[in-house]
Amino acid sequence: MARGKFVTFEGPEGSGKTTQAKALVERLKAQGLDVLYTREPGGTRTGEAIRGILQFDTAGEPISPQTEVLLFAASRAQLVRHVILPALEQGTWVVSDRFADSTTVYQGYGRGFSIESMLTINAFAIGEAVPDMTLLLDVSVDLGFERLAVRMEAQGTQKDRIEQEAKDFHERVRNGYLELAARWPERFCKLDGSGTQEQVKEFVWEQVRGLFPQSA
Repeated sequence: MARGKFVTFEGPEGSGKTTQAKALVERLKAQGLDVLYTREPGGTRTGEAIRGILQFDTAGEPISPQTEVLLFAASRAQLVRHVILPALEQGTWVVSDRFADSTTVYQGYGRGFSIESMLTINAFAIGEAVPDMTLLLDVSVDLGFERLAVRMEAQGTQKDRIEQEAKDFHERVRNGYLELAARWPERFCKLDGSGTQEQVKEFVWEQVRGLFPQSA
């Protein structure tokens, strides 16, 4: 059985990752493929417990930046071993809303940790689960947070711990993504995420269909 394909979505806050990842899942299913959607952090019972700590301080104490890095890696390692790799080995396509690149940019470029150290930690956490394609939805920080405000008002939610960081933090994150895309052009596909949902959906499909043996 052929190994499934692993597609990840990355981008700054408000870039549309979740919307586009879920849309891609449905489009791939329409092609007759077995497809699994995952998100980070989370996706396992252990990962969801870590998600609560990382996003909303459910442990009841501040976490250090170093702890933050390792918690993201721990959640990812659990997801890879219990969900992603077993699915890929069964021929299932996996579409992930964020993956290891998020740690490199948020904790590396954003927090100021060594980029190479982040890459080493990521490599340990993910093992053989290297994405076949990473779709980077690029939007300006201002546009991303305009979208975020609309979404929070509609859903009645508040900013999480990362979203509350200062604008310069999020500028470093965006620039970090662009640097990673330039460093690994064979894996990254940078897309303009500022268009309508339908426009971006078509941009995404144009790239992903290239993973099929014959264009779909």
